[in-house]
Amino acid sequence: MDIGERIKAFVEEVPVVLFMKGDRMFPQCGFSGKSVQILEACGADYETVNVLADDEVRQGIKDYSSWPTVPQLYVGGEFIGGSDILTDLYESGDLQLILDSVKGVERQ
Repeated sequence: MDIGERIKAFVEEVPVVLFMKGDRMFPQCGFSGKSVQILEACGADYETVNVLADDEVRQGIKDYSSWPTVPQLYVGGEFIGGSDILTDLYESGDLQLILDSVKGVERQ
């Protein structure tokens, strides 16, 4: 299985995953740290993948999404965006709705 197939299988299996530099306990760039803060503020149940730990994953995720930077958030197998997009979605309330959709919970 090549890296694109491995990434596809992973994002389809894990409901919410953030590909980032570092991990949720020790983000290694400001954009990754901000993305973690946003997901924590939303109460998201999510996994992280440290792209710095594997060069193949670091390049593979960029190729998979056709997005040149990390962090990258996937929800329900769909690419949501990077740090700036997450910030905009969070501020509008739309990110919470997206995250709730994978939990099957409707906001009141």
